[in-house]
Amino acid sequence: MHELSVTESVLEIASKHAILSGASRVTQINLVIGQLSSIVDDSVQFYWDTISEDSICAGSALNFTRIPATFRCVDCEITFNLDERLAPCPNCGSIRSQLISGEEFYIDSIEIEK
Repeated sequence: MHELSVTESVLEIASKHAILSGASRVTQINLVIGQLSSIVDDSVQFYWDTISEDSICAGSALNFTRIPATFRCVDCEITFNLDERLAPCPNCGSIRSQLISGEEFYIDSIEIEK
């Protein structure tokens, strides 16, 4: 259900920047979503289709780019991506790792028509 509030925020940000740029409409919004963010693309798209209906963003496409979860081993300093579940370092077997990326959620760019 948190996708609704996230989608509302995307609409607010995209609309604000489009209007400030003198846009007549928004055509595309490019979103970056980390693997560990728990944001579901289909849910965001579902809410988007409904809440953007009467706005400058009506009819715009959402494009999703997924960022993998990346960790750095604290012991051997190797960097590795998370496959499907948390696992020890593939190089040394240590369970001590630091998250580098994978929790992102942001608007990368907004495409408009003037």
